[in-house]
Amino acid sequence: MKKILVFAILSFGAFAQQPLVSHIYTADPSAHLFQGKIFIYPSHDIDAGVKEDDMGSHFAMNDYHVLSQTNPAGPVTDHGVALKLADVPWAGKMLWAPDAAEANGQYYLYFPAKDKDGIFRIGVASSNKPEGSFKAEPNYMPGTFSIDPCVFKDSDGSHYLYFGGIWGGQLQRWKMGHYMANDDSQPANDQPALMAKVAKLDQNMKVLAEKPRDVQILDANGKILLSSDHDRRFFEAAFVHQYKGKYYFSYSTGDTHNIAYATGSSPYGPFTYQGVILKPVKGWTNHHSIVEHNGKWYLYFHDVQLSGRTHLRNIKVTELKYRGDGSIETITAY
Repeated sequence: MKKILVFAILSFGAFAQQPLVSHIYTADPSAHLFQGKIFIYPSHDIDAGVKEDDMGSHFAMNDYHVLSQTNPAGPVTDHGVALKLADVPWAGKMLWAPDAAEANGQYYLYFPAKDKDGIFRIGVASSNKPEGSFKAEPNYMPGTFSIDPCVFKDSDGSHYLYFGGIWGGQLQRWKMGHYMANDDSQPANDQPALMAKVAKLDQNMKVLAEKPRDVQILDANGKILLSSDHDRRFFEAAFVHQYKGKYYFSYSTGDTHNIAYATGSSPYGPFTYQGVILKPVKGWTNHHSIVEHNGKWYLYFHDVQLSGRTHLRNIKVTELKYRGDGSIETITAY
């Protein structure tokens, strides 16, 4: 397995972008424009000495740092630890990819963690500053599960929480509407693929205002993508943004490691598959965010340039460009 991984890393070619920070390992960058600056909420990768497996057990992160830039080409400030595992009463381990939002004059950090029973849930913490520190709620958000929370603010001020990730993220264990302790619940190849979840947030930003529903991704003929469609179906890393009145739902295809996207007319979807934003990067995962700054759009992502190891990643940024019809030009990081 390690020999195959090394070959895959060496076969990509030269790096087109450089890591934004190198003093710590960072991944899953969620970038937002707050107070006129770009704030980045990444995972903080560490080597916890956990054996690698297909469920991601070696991604045993235990705190979050918040980073900021005045612009995507500028230097990065590390604001230090914003939240740590020991300060989340309900959490047992694994602080995976977070996201953040602003409302009510407060800033909210949404994060997944395994609870004391080993089940992934979504928690929320709040602060009066975008860089934190953040104070976690004593319990996870009722009705949430799995990983990779993303919060989208619509033009009417409503906020929507998206979440979900397959395999290590346990989304497949909720296929029947309740938690199952095994992973033998993937849909058959000719059945609809597992889908991310979405629910509107309550005005207090700390609970769901409704029961989560499926985020449907359709092909050009209006058919839901099937479980066997590894090149296009959802796997993890949901992110939503709006461009010229359209809602863009982007995500990692997981098995094939693309960042793909689909568009729709509602934050609930359905979304119609459009193509690939970012081709696979060096490493085992692909996770991103998209932000506008001074009239230009940027893609934040990660790879493993600094370490060459799947669980010790580094974040990067590159410009994202739209065509005249609203489609996105495919990016390669090498």
